[in-house]
This record gives sequence, structure tokens and C-alpha cells, in this order.
Amino acid sequence: MSTKTGALIMAALLVVYVVLVGWRAVQFIGTGEPIAIAIGIALIVLPIIAGWALWRELAFGMRSQALVKRLEAEGGLDLGLPVRPSGRPERSAADAAFDGFRAAAEAAPDSWRAWLRLGLAYDAAGDRRRARQAVRRAIELDRAQH
Repeated sequence: MSTKTGALIMAALLVVYVVLVGWRAVQFIGTGEPIAIAIGIALIVLPIIAGWALWRELAFGMRSQALVKRLEAEGGLDLGLPVRPSGRPERSAADAAFDGFRAAAEAAPDSWRAWLRLGLAYDAAGDRRRARQAVRRAIELDRAQH
């Protein structure tokens, strides 16, 4: 199953959840009891927050995928790292090459390409949090240029 399919399944499940919880919220509010009304309001607010979070993640995925495709079309996607049979870069090689990617991003702080490559290097080294930060920076830089 592809990542895109998994994301769509999760989005569909969230929609089902929101509908079911929304119906339950209406029932709670309809009782007229103060505590039930408070629970009903909470049941309305929480799915809204969940929907926002899902949209944010889907938008991040779509924007980062678009940048990766652009970088690939330009021939800059290859990080020059050896890969395992699964296609993932070897972590030890990513760790060893990481300083070069960081230096390139520091040398060109306004380059979305350098930041995206840094994010990919972080990902290859197993640091997902920093990878997402670097890719978010690449997305911000690309949006600022357009």
C-alpha cells in the first residue's frame, strides 16, 4: 500500500469518526443538561482540531512531494548515498555525509533545494523531526519565491 493510499484511508476514517462523533454531540447538546452540553461542545471542537491537523499533514505531504518531484526533474534528487535492497539509503553512509548537506544549506540559506536535500539527509540518517523541519523550511522558501 502506498503512502498516498494510507493517507486517503486515514482521511476517510477521520470523516466517519467526525460524522459519528458529531451525531453524538448533537444528542448530548439536545439533552439540555449543562454537563452533557459541555461534553457535546467538546465533541464538536475536538474533531475540528483533528481535521485541521489532518489537513496540515496532507498539505505538508503534497507540498513536499511536489518539491521532491521538481528536484528530481532538475536532477538534484540523488544524494549520492549507497542504498539498501529496499531502496532506502544506508544509515551509516547518511550519517557520514550529513555534514556536507548541512554545510550546503548553511551556505545557501535561501535555497529550497539545499534545505530539501538537508531534509532528505536527515530522513536518511533517521532524524524524522529535523527532517520535517528542514523540509518545512524548503516549502516556506519555495512559497516565498513564488
